[in-house]
Parts: sequence; C-alpha cells; structure tokens
Amino acid sequence: MIRIVTAARLERLDADAGTAREHARQTSGAATEAFGRHVRELYATTGRAERAEATATEVGELLAHAMAELSVAQQELLLKDIEIRRLREEPEGESMEGRTLSVLLHYGEPHTIYASCEEAHADAATHGVPTGHVWKRCGERPAAEFKWRCEAFIYNAASNGFRRASLPAVKPVGEAA
Repeated sequence: MIRIVTAARLERLDADAGTAREHARQTSGAATEAFGRHVRELYATTGRAERAEATATEVGELLAHAMAELSVAQQELLLKDIEIRRLREEPEGESMEGRTLSVLLHYGEPHTIYASCEEAHADAATHGVPTGHVWKRCGERPAAEFKWRCEAFIYNAASNGFRRASLPAVKPVGEAA
C-alpha cells in the first residue's frame, strides 16, 4: 500500500510534534521541580529525625542519671528509716532502771523532757538563756522562782516512777540524834 503524504499533512504532523515536545518539556520541568521539592523535604525530614534521635539519646542519658540518683536516695531513705525504727525500738526494749532523764522547767512548770542535761541546756539556749549560762543547783527554793530550771530524774523500778536525782540533804528532826 502506498500512501501519498501531502505538504499540509506534513506541516500538521510537524506542528503536533512541536506541541508534544513543548508539553514534554513542561511536564519534564514540573517533574524536576517536584523531584527537587521532594529531595529538600527528604533532607529536612532526615535532619529532624537526626535531631530527634540525638535529643532522645540525651534524654535517655539524663533519665539514666536521674534514676541512679533516685536509687541512691531511696537507699539512703531506707537506711534512715531502718535507723529511725531501731532508735524507736531501743528505748522501748531497754529497761529504764537507773537511766537519768532531764526535765526543763519554765517557772516551775514542765516544758520538755530530754535524755541529758546538755540537751536541755541547748534547748533552753533557743529560748533566750545565754549559751554560757552557768546552771547552779537550786537547792530547796521553789522551782517557780526560776525562769528556766533543769531537774534530773532517775527511774525507780520499785515504785514504777521517777525520783529526783539529787535529793535534798536530810536534816534530823528536832535535831535529835
């Protein structure tokens, strides 16, 4: 089969080919632009992912350090709790026989009880008694005459109570001997 192609037909085919080339060029440019956007987005996403990974690693290290500190603090707290329990049980389990307790009196009224006179004196210093104050024996004078007075008591198991550690001197009755 023989086909005769006219010049008009060739011009139309050439124009169609030019239109197709222009369309291909525009499509290729749009594809290149889209590819560039995708590459930039990929780089940005990769950068964010790397920063997030670095931050996660840093947070993980901080968390591990905080957990180690928490563990140490919990161990210290447990040891202190055990010590507190031991100290609470110690006085309950021991006999008070012969032990001295000091009572800090304020104008003759009991203020606080201490295990030693030194502790009572230290507390009295927080209430305005000078630190270098010389604590004298008060003798038989009424406790109400003194702003602060420290009295020592000893547990007496026979009477299930306390007695003064320093008893007044015994005077013969009617000077009879």
